[in-house]
Amino acid sequence: MDAEQIRRLRPELGRYLRQFCDCFGNSSTRAHLPVYVRGQLADLPRKSVEPMALAAGVAPRTLQEFLSLLEWDDRRLVDRVEQLVARDHASPRAVGVIDETGCPKKGNRTPGVQRQYCGASGKIEHCVVTVHLSYAVDDFHCLLASDLFLPQAWSDDRARCRLAGIPDEVVYRPKWQIALELLDRALANGVAFAWLTFDAYYGSKPQFLHELKHRRQRYVAEAPVSFRGWLKPPRLQRQGRGLRVQRRSSGVADLLRYSPALRDQPWRRFRVKDGDKGPMIWEVKHVRFYPQLEDGDPGAPGHLLVARNVLKPQEVKYFVSNAPPETRLQTLLLVAFSRWHVERCFEDEKTELGFDHYEGRKYRGLIRHQALTAVTHLFLERVREQWGEKPGVDGLPDTYSRSGSGAIMVVGDESGQGTAGTHGRDDHVPATTECQGSQEPYQTDATETSQTGHSTDHLDPVFVG
Repeated sequence: MDAEQIRRLRPELGRYLRQFCDCFGNSSTRAHLPVYVRGQLADLPRKSVEPMALAAGVAPRTLQEFLSLLEWDDRRLVDRVEQLVARDHASPRAVGVIDETGCPKKGNRTPGVQRQYCGASGKIEHCVVTVHLSYAVDDFHCLLASDLFLPQAWSDDRARCRLAGIPDEVVYRPKWQIALELLDRALANGVAFAWLTFDAYYGSKPQFLHELKHRRQRYVAEAPVSFRGWLKPPRLQRQGRGLRVQRRSSGVADLLRYSPALRDQPWRRFRVKDGDKGPMIWEVKHVRFYPQLEDGDPGAPGHLLVARNVLKPQEVKYFVSNAPPETRLQTLLLVAFSRWHVERCFEDEKTELGFDHYEGRKYRGLIRHQALTAVTHLFLERVREQWGEKPGVDGLPDTYSRSGSGAIMVVGDESGQGTAGTHGRDDHVPATTECQGSQEPYQTDATETSQTGHSTDHLDPVFVG
């Protein structure tokens, strides 16, 4: 934003930030909050502490102390962000997206830095990785919370951790465990998700999926090709005092290649997204699926979706879901292809708000910078929603635009009659089994299958995103 836009928004920003007053012990500490937030909103080429402080006419040391030394409750700050989202943006269509991002860093003193995969650059390099939980509904999305992924090498070197200000209780945790902690915290703050979605790393962790089931949280997870299960419930036979599965499970890629129910099922074409170079069309197959649990037994029946990029047939994605059998395929696809929300949040926070501009070397400052960025981002998204616009930071048109490349669309039913609402025929993403017009996953013998290999659905678009 430029100076004039920030000036016009100052009264509204002041009212917004007053909701965070109790996170600060005194007025002098609290006075740094609007300085930091206005700095992140400002049109500055670099949004680390020094340029933001100089632009505000304050000594850089004061903002540095605000991040790393002064006493205030950054955890309550994040809680308040989630409470505001729960209060003002609750919806039965809400989708939570779990993902991680990397910020390249030089040197070896930034908390958690090491050579590891960095999503920002798409290669292995020195970076800091953080795990995030985002919230999306209709044309609104934001990052709720984040936490640092502390590599095992850091966790084992407590002297190095103490130099970086990392508390002794902060140790290595796998990313999926961090994601669960973020989810539990959001749920405790009143945030409710109709669905969760996440990439194949999280989808490959049986314990993570088990914990979501234990929380009665519905999900559509991208799965690796090695994800195993059955298309029909396997029989169990007695072995000693227990039971053993008679038929071995298969990986989802092998099921697509060899199982008649998938191999011979006609592909259904869906217009998933409009890109800069034209519509992005995916072909989809859908069957009932019994995932293999950690102990080797079959789990409760769910869904397996196989999606293939029409323009790049070698690009195949697998999704599994614990949704009820009657859940519509359109609904599952909407959730499965909702990860762009968190990617857009990362893009906005990095290019507009300076999320990756933190230059400190202390854990406390890093965590507080991320918390403050969440506060700023929520305000920015509220303003965009209020103004009815979503200015692109990366050339992408408006989110959920019915004509831009931010739109997500799927084909209508096989009859091609009519069009559905924004989220499918029922105009909502159901969180329960109250889904009208539900369709059963495809189950057939090879002899009953069309020989064409493709369905004859025309691309009558149904906007679902």
